[in-house]
Amino acid sequence: MRKLLTYMLTGVAMGIVSTASAADLKDVENSFYPYKASVPQHEGLKSGMTINQSNVEQFKDILDEGMYQFIKDGWTEMKVTDTMAFELNKAYIEATKANLNKAVLGDKTGDIKGFISGRPFPAEPSLDDPKAGEKLAWNYKYGYNWGDSGAVYPFYWKFRDLNSAKVERTLKFNFHFLNLKHRVNDEPLPDLPKNPANLFRAIYVQVLEPFDVKNTQLLIHRYEDDLKRDNAWLYLGFQRRVRRLATGQITDSFLGSDLMIEDFEGYNGRISDMTWTYKGTKNVMMPFYKHNEQELSTEYKMSDGYQFVEYGGKGGCFPNVDWQLRKVYVLESVPVDPNHPISKRIHYVDAETFTLPRTVIYDRKGELWKTFIIGQAHPDYHLAKNKGSGVSIDDSFMMLDVQGAHCTTGQFKGQIDSKLSPRKKFTVQNMRVTGK
Repeated sequence: MRKLLTYMLTGVAMGIVSTASAADLKDVENSFYPYKASVPQHEGLKSGMTINQSNVEQFKDILDEGMYQFIKDGWTEMKVTDTMAFELNKAYIEATKANLNKAVLGDKTGDIKGFISGRPFPAEPSLDDPKAGEKLAWNYKYGYNWGDSGAVYPFYWKFRDLNSAKVERTLKFNFHFLNLKHRVNDEPLPDLPKNPANLFRAIYVQVLEPFDVKNTQLLIHRYEDDLKRDNAWLYLGFQRRVRRLATGQITDSFLGSDLMIEDFEGYNGRISDMTWTYKGTKNVMMPFYKHNEQELSTEYKMSDGYQFVEYGGKGGCFPNVDWQLRKVYVLESVPVDPNHPISKRIHYVDAETFTLPRTVIYDRKGELWKTFIIGQAHPDYHLAKNKGSGVSIDDSFMMLDVQGAHCTTGQFKGQIDSKLSPRKKFTVQNMRVTGK
């Protein structure tokens, strides 16, 4: 009995050591090149085929809850393409190697120390590690989404009735993103100077159309200290004044759409606002594709010939893009605030890019409420300026309110171009000047 007890205790200790052990360069290699040796397979799944009502049961295990139900009900079909690598920016990968094991989590969710740049936790997550979910969340927060600086310029949102397919309203935006810290590609590195507030990231949004909301602007300053609340301001064109955004407003409908500000990019909040739980690793169908090879819309004429993703399916809510079988981490986020309008999100985190192409959202009763698609376009099959950027380009979105029978769709012209997002754009003064 004494020997058995010693063996059990040793096993527990070994488990603790393994889940907390340092990552090595092989872990980095596996993290950034998950398809180097082989790609995921599923019986009967072939490039060029379509998953629809007739065969969806065969592929239920590789579909998330929302997409399975939509295909089963005949709301949409899924065009299958080969799994392909979306290799991230080489400078980001090298920064991960140079700063390996420097990032350390504190006792409180949202407390991280020692992080410089790159992917903070490249080791494969473990169900035995109680911090695995939070580590995945940090990998997303410090991911290479939009690089050091990017813009969606322009960005069309359509509000659609799911049953009638009527387009109720179209908004035209410009979105801009800037990392002030942990930069890996755009000089100066790793941080911008003259940042006394110690901001990590800034987001600026400007409405261009229609006239009744033209020049509405949103500015978000996210602090390096995740335990510190974001500063956010809203400029309303008809009022011609800037007002600070109350904390609760990030979970309100944004300009009448099906999205909250907190939904931007898959999750646009603090790590400390959620309890994060890693639920396992799976192979799941995800919207990754070559933009230039998709069925593209002719609705908007861009001077450079660029065309946006087309939509179809029930209500015109579903992007007509290819899907591929990819390795994902299933990540649950539960709001810390009991008054939050949702009970949880299930994020399907792409293991290679750490983007959030699929998120399923549940209401406070725990019932399916919304599902979010963010289509990912390979930068080498997109705008010429994006080629070689190593950024998985957000290229289309759909937020579908299942209970409200309504959706909001988004058509992107994503551009990795630092000239479109100068630092002065991310100031309250810019909002006032632009609003005049």
